[in-house]
Amino acid sequence: MAVHNYDVVVIGTGPAGESAAINAAKHGKRVAVVEKQPVLGGNCTHWGTIPSKALRHQVKQIMQFNTNRMFRDIGEPRWFSFPRVMERSRITIDQQVEMRTKFYARNRIDLFSGVARFKDEHTLLVRDRQEALEELVAQKIVIATGSRPYRPADINFRHPRIYDSDTILSLSHTPRTLVIFGAGVIGCEYASIFSGLGVKVDLINNRDSLLSFLDDEISDALSYHLRKHGVLIRHNEEYERVEGDESGVVVYLKSGKKLRADAFLWANGRTGNTDELGLENIGLEANGRGQLQVDNHYRTAIPHIYAAGDVIGWPSLASAAYDQGLNACDELLERDYRFVNEVPTGIYTIPEISSFGRTERELTEARIPYEVAQAFFKDTARAQITGDTVGMLKILFHQDTLEIYGIHCFGDQASEIVHIGQAIMQQKGEANTLNYFVNTTFNYPTMAEAYRVAAQNGLNRVF
Repeated sequence: MAVHNYDVVVIGTGPAGESAAINAAKHGKRVAVVEKQPVLGGNCTHWGTIPSKALRHQVKQIMQFNTNRMFRDIGEPRWFSFPRVMERSRITIDQQVEMRTKFYARNRIDLFSGVARFKDEHTLLVRDRQEALEELVAQKIVIATGSRPYRPADINFRHPRIYDSDTILSLSHTPRTLVIFGAGVIGCEYASIFSGLGVKVDLINNRDSLLSFLDDEISDALSYHLRKHGVLIRHNEEYERVEGDESGVVVYLKSGKKLRADAFLWANGRTGNTDELGLENIGLEANGRGQLQVDNHYRTAIPHIYAAGDVIGWPSLASAAYDQGLNACDELLERDYRFVNEVPTGIYTIPEISSFGRTERELTEARIPYEVAQAFFKDTARAQITGDTVGMLKILFHQDTLEIYGIHCFGDQASEIVHIGQAIMQQKGEANTLNYFVNTTFNYPTMAEAYRVAAQNGLNRVF
């Protein structure tokens, strides 16, 4: 068995692992990464962010084609199967893998393919697919193994019509009806995608509203547009059992309802990938969802072992995971670092949602005197040109100082638009004010111009 010595070993090549490994390599450390899968990129590239967002983009294009009057001059609306759309999305995955493989090669990072397991606090055993073992000894170790869909034991995921958010990507047909259990971010995104393909979707929510962490108005808008596209939302429901047969799936709810569909998608929760790490050999313990606890330096209970990304839980976003990995590495390199606790929300439903900062509910509960500035996309020239007139931008600001407290956006390019407001909110003192958007010239026509429109609207409310 070969033994290799490194300054830093990173387990996992998703956003957190990649940023940690490359950062360490760029600062002169000898680095190795271990990846369980035969190709790089982690869950983000192969089952999560990249395939689902690429799939969403293809579906959005189909919806635009089928509803655009100009295209009716050249043909009738077209129907596309799920496998055909997914096949086009795989091109993006391949491009991502090729690009990221070059990153590791360029930075001379050693790659080990296999399952990593702790032998002791400084040693990892890596077992590859041929059962060969290699031993990696490291001064510092970063656990960035990500997460996978949580699977309750009473649901038979081996049934060919029962899926989770990973296995749904290998769907070989287009169901006419689909039940999605779990109306969190993943459930709402897939409800948008499948309804956009003409599938009748039942979205089962075990809470009383969709995505309750969002601004109430944005949550209501999402509910409206999902229903507009044929999604039937059922709130405050829990499943009793799920039974699959040769032709479909029957979902029994605790309220007494029975739902039948061609397929069933479980989209309720995720589990950290820690069960194969041999944590018991080093005295670390994951919580009930397989997640590791870290301090504000991304250190586990063992100071030289760090963890970042989905494996530590909140916020479980690829954007945050990248920054967490980067800053965990900065900490182990004894460089300046930050603990990532402010991240924008990006939800890729159709239309998409993004927000940063506090909601109206939070400001009201804190008794902060705020006012609302808003712009509706239907009133902007760019949206009228593109036809993406659904949506709005809402800015929450202090009535007297005009300090901005929150940015909430619903509609096309929301995840891009929010960053302008985020940049201003991050400024200190008087630099964070609604006046910036009035005193700054924006390109015309652009979606960013909605900030100027909203700011003028807000100032009109101040007295």
